[in-house]
Amino acid sequence: MLHTALRQDALKATPGGFELRVGLPWIRSMPLSSFTGLAVEVDGVPLASGELTVALGARDVPAEALRGESGWWFVQDRLVLTGRRELGGGVHAVAVDFQMLVPYLQAGPDSPLVLPFHLEARLAPDGAPVPSVSRDVA
Repeated sequence: MLHTALRQDALKATPGGFELRVGLPWIRSMPLSSFTGLAVEVDGVPLASGELTVALGARDVPAEALRGESGWWFVQDRLVLTGRRELGGGVHAVAVDFQMLVPYLQAGPDSPLVLPFHLEARLAPDGAPVPSVSRDVA
């Protein structure tokens, strides 16, 4: 699952920044509200909170606001992260970190399981474009 979360065609340069398409590294679809702590680094430099949003259909949602979303991240979807940082040509070291709260698995008597994820890949933004399948369920 982790090896397909950041495919070689996941990074796309855009005017004013980039798009990063991330696959869900889990066996079943999850509510967007299950995700916290979304952070992206490019070439070892973290994006500031104002530089990172999540594209949900026609809406751009601040990464830290996913907890308030009612939609789902479906297994077959790529969540589109939008970075407001220009990328140069060539290959970039990309890392994505987040925590996923699994509401149907208990870690203790009063708390669900929370799993940390760390994804990393060396990606070039000049790969073939990949269609977005992010959904807006507002």
